[in-house]
Amino acid sequence: MRTYTYKKVGSLSIKAAVYRADDEAVRPVVVWIHGGALIMGHRNAINGRVKEMMLAAGYVLVSIDYRLAPETRLPGIIQDVEDAFAWVRTRGPALFHADARRIAVVGGSAGGYLTLAAGYRVKPRPAVLVSLWGYGDLIGDWYSRPSKHPRHHRIRMTREQAYREVSGPPISDARDRAGNGGAFYQYCRQHGLWPKEVSGWDPRGDARSFHRYMPVKNVTRDYPPTLLIHGVNDTDVPYAQSVMMAEQLKKHGVAHELISIPGAEHGLAGGNPKQIDSAYAAARRFIDRHIKAGRKGPPRRKENPGSAYEDNGAFGSPEGERVHKVRVPRRS
Repeated sequence: MRTYTYKKVGSLSIKAAVYRADDEAVRPVVVWIHGGALIMGHRNAINGRVKEMMLAAGYVLVSIDYRLAPETRLPGIIQDVEDAFAWVRTRGPALFHADARRIAVVGGSAGGYLTLAAGYRVKPRPAVLVSLWGYGDLIGDWYSRPSKHPRHHRIRMTREQAYREVSGPPISDARDRAGNGGAFYQYCRQHGLWPKEVSGWDPRGDARSFHRYMPVKNVTRDYPPTLLIHGVNDTDVPYAQSVMMAEQLKKHGVAHELISIPGAEHGLAGGNPKQIDSAYAAARRFIDRHIKAGRKGPPRRKENPGSAYEDNGAFGSPEGERVHKVRVPRRS
């Protein structure tokens, strides 16, 4: 594994961790986007099944940080995701032998949301998306009304205490926050404040400001093939969120699958192990199929011309030594 800075905002370095086989073969890329309600998490929080499965299949795995809310608002978070893909495409071939024409995206929960957002925000579009218990809607009652679920009432604090937890400078790794982002998230869910605290907009009076950041509002026939996996009994991100996305994908003729795990909570906790194994295997096949279909076409050299990211040679030097090596067969 090597760690790179893909972007700087002021004095803040925003990083990516790259995992790949110990060879120089040019390999397709899976970009992993961590979850955490856009408030928590970091690049090392990688789904273990996804990591093992995709490395064994011969992919380069790139796990990205992005600035976290509420210290950074939603537009800045999305900009980081766009810039991360620009970096993978422009610097990836030289830095870690990436095939920049073949990129898949996988993410869980809020990372699933960002995965779905990448389907229309990132240009050129990724070849394929896999959303694990993600969401395409930011302003529904599930997020903009107080939650009744016990999981969101484990920590109780006053408004002043909650905001003190996230009163520091911008961060892109939750481990660098002095306060407890998880406690702030609990406060937001208890009071239906998450959409406003993440974006700065009132979902009741200014819903339209959210629309360009909501995948469910931005599916077209050009949207990438998408696989959705979701637990039916999810009380953090409702199963209905993946159903809504599937309906939009179907409406616009986009290749997609929705895999539902009966009885499973958030993260598929409590689901049938065999059904979960089958779902991950299906995700691997779905990615393989659409990555192979994306082999055609010339390499694209420059991405996202309107982005804040500039490939000026300042970013991309490895910041960590390779701490382990993964040996997998060469991929044709």
